[in-house]
Amino acid sequence: MADGDRIVIVGAGVAGLRAAERLREQNFDGEIVLIGDEARRPYHRPMVSKALVMGTERPSDVGLSHYLPDLDVHWRLGARVTHLDTTERVVHLPGGESLWYDGLIAATGVYPRHLPGSPRHDPRVRILRTVEDSMAVRRCLNASKKPAVVIGAGLIGNEFAASMRHIGRDVTLVGHAKAPLHRFGDRVSSGIVEAHHEHRAKLAMKSEVRHWISTKDTVGLHLTNNQLLVASVVVLAIGSVPSVDWMRGSGLDISDGVLCDAKLFAEGASDVVIAGDIARWPNLRFDETPRRVEHWINAVESARHAADNLLMGQSSAKPFTPLPRAWSTLYDTRLQMCGMPSLAEDTVTLADGITGFIRDGRLVGISAWDKPRAMLDWMAELDRRLPAPDFVPEPEPAPAPVSEVPEVPVVEPSLAALAADVPTEFESGFDAQAFEREFESEFANNIPTTAFAAQSLPVVPAGVTTAFPAQSPPTMAIPMGR
Repeated sequence: MADGDRIVIVGAGVAGLRAAERLREQNFDGEIVLIGDEARRPYHRPMVSKALVMGTERPSDVGLSHYLPDLDVHWRLGARVTHLDTTERVVHLPGGESLWYDGLIAATGVYPRHLPGSPRHDPRVRILRTVEDSMAVRRCLNASKKPAVVIGAGLIGNEFAASMRHIGRDVTLVGHAKAPLHRFGDRVSSGIVEAHHEHRAKLAMKSEVRHWISTKDTVGLHLTNNQLLVASVVVLAIGSVPSVDWMRGSGLDISDGVLCDAKLFAEGASDVVIAGDIARWPNLRFDETPRRVEHWINAVESARHAADNLLMGQSSAKPFTPLPRAWSTLYDTRLQMCGMPSLAEDTVTLADGITGFIRDGRLVGISAWDKPRAMLDWMAELDRRLPAPDFVPEPEPAPAPVSEVPEVPVVEPSLAALAADVPTEFESGFDAQAFEREFESEFANNIPTTAFAAQSLPVVPAGVTTAFPAQSPPTMAIPMGR
């Protein structure tokens, strides 16, 4: 890209905002047009299922206005792109408007998945994606004192249930899995179950909705376990689908997000880069299989990397090889994840509250329940064990004959040895303090959600390294919404 060019960013969430920010940081002096389908400028979306739905924050409090003043961006808000023409390098908007580009950054994120058979025409059956969604849920809660119900035992479902208990509302979490967030290991799922029980949130696991009953004042749900729930509001939180309909007919592969190369360029378009939840790319830290990753830090980091690569051009661009990580707070207890647990074939207890995920004998992911400080050390170790491959812009020279370069085997310490004696520092060049500052700064939504005094949890004896079967990975995406 050169000064005087126009870069169009489709998607005005945190990924689109950070992409625009990075373009200006890199002294791009051309025109930037940022298009978003919401009428609002970018805001802190994780607060939708927490502070906003609890009523502890107002819509005006969740904006990212401190990033906006000096960006010199042309905003097109409340406008949904209808079609992309990669041959003519044009995006089409309603009313027959077209907008040409020299470079395109696509960052349209995901939409909540629809639950077949649910009465979406009923205003008390809601999703949680936008500020408006959260305000609609608040209106339902104010109109009736009946309990709330959330369908889906993923991160958003658990956050919503904890938020309801914080404000003293009865809530039931319905999920078809055997336990909430079971994909992150037994320690995390059992910790969440204990926390919900301590705070008197009800769980209806291994259940689905058999029948819906809409009345004048409430919504009824007849579950497959024969339980009948009566609710003031029902929140659907059963996963998400990539927002890529506007790319149909563009020639891009949108079968699951947008297929990209390792540098985040859309396959088949050298002037289109993809950022955030819709990017399906091979993270070469792990393997060459393209996958999507859905959480806040990935949206930030991929957006900045995509902007850098678009300015450099595909031939000079660098692969995007992050160590995925995410966290949330439930009842004042920290849940953390790093790596790719969904790739695991087995799990192992690394330390009290910390689970390792193993594939082909290698550590590929870690989850932690209520161990924020220890988790930093384990993330440093995972970073050391899964280094980003060296970037070589030119083809590597032919290797010397094996006889001239004797191979020196490298022996990794066993996971059991690490678990028995976790060092406080690793000689990996990993700056734990800087990482912790980044980790905290990217998530300024650490909202207390304690409704009742929590009881102390059972203590796992030190040194226990009990392995247990991993859960089957649900999809190629990692559906952490944060």
